[in-house]
Amino acid sequence: MNVTLDQIQAPIAAEMEEFEKKFRQSMQTKQLLLDKIMGYIVKRKGKQIRPMFVFFTAKISGNQSEGPLPEASFRGAALIELLHTATLVHDDVVDESNYRRGFFSINALWKNKIAVLVGDYLLSKGLLLSLENDDYDLLKIVSNAVKELSEGELLQIEKARRLDITEDVYFDIIRQKTASLIASCCAVGASSAGADKETVERARLFGEKVGMAFQIKDDLFDYGTAEIGKPVGIDIKEKKMTLPLIYALQQADWLTKRRVIFNVKNNEGRKDRVQQVIDFVKQSGGLEYAIRTMERYRDEALAVLHTFPASASRTSLEQLINYTIEREK
Repeated sequence: MNVTLDQIQAPIAAEMEEFEKKFRQSMQTKQLLLDKIMGYIVKRKGKQIRPMFVFFTAKISGNQSEGPLPEASFRGAALIELLHTATLVHDDVVDESNYRRGFFSINALWKNKIAVLVGDYLLSKGLLLSLENDDYDLLKIVSNAVKELSEGELLQIEKARRLDITEDVYFDIIRQKTASLIASCCAVGASSAGADKETVERARLFGEKVGMAFQIKDDLFDYGTAEIGKPVGIDIKEKKMTLPLIYALQQADWLTKRRVIFNVKNNEGRKDRVQQVIDFVKQSGGLEYAIRTMERYRDEALAVLHTFPASASRTSLEQLINYTIEREK
């Protein structure tokens, strides 16, 4: 049965509505250009998956399964959105990207200098939000995730030059680049609801497993035809080594491996070379292997989730996991 995002969101619908209002207000500023850009950022907000993880985890970790959430949960969700948006704005500058999820990027509309300053502004706004409310635990969790994210990006850049990524290195990269953020959403949710350290760590581990499954799903899109706002073969064009390709290369003989790596290194955006790599991965069982690995992480995430008491929010989190790995975009 396909469950929609609105149905999954039902137990926290009121919180999501309240968060949206508070977040929009917090983004307002008296500086005209900045206010215009903040309005643009709020408008292109996406599915709001991150605040959902914060609120659901707060509900299952504290004693709020039925009652209202504390203000700290809303501040935690805002902190993650602010810091994550800051990293995305900076990423688009680094990648010289003109689009993000079907919208023009900040640097495409207002140039690099303004985009970097906007990223800095969002970062400082998040830090101040925490410091002004003494949310030191939340700030520590999210700052650690941003540190991990940066390290993961740099590790990927370093390895992309030589194309010698092993499975272990790949898992390190995605744990830092993607899973650390979802892990921080869940840890922030638990911490903001007053959970003890053991519960916060369990929530963090749950989020990390979900994040790993989520990223492998994203890597699989590179080989499909679904319309996802990410062109097919873009990872190959950008010389990113993802799990399907890493596995396929491990199974190949020396000559085939050399030919495929040559095509990745020298594809220069040529469709025929990219297609050859895609065909090689499909024929080598790379997709099936990645799907099995993704499903293993999903099962591990569910096992951690089931250590929390049953509730409507826990059920929604189960549905949210399945939604993220069954999505077509």
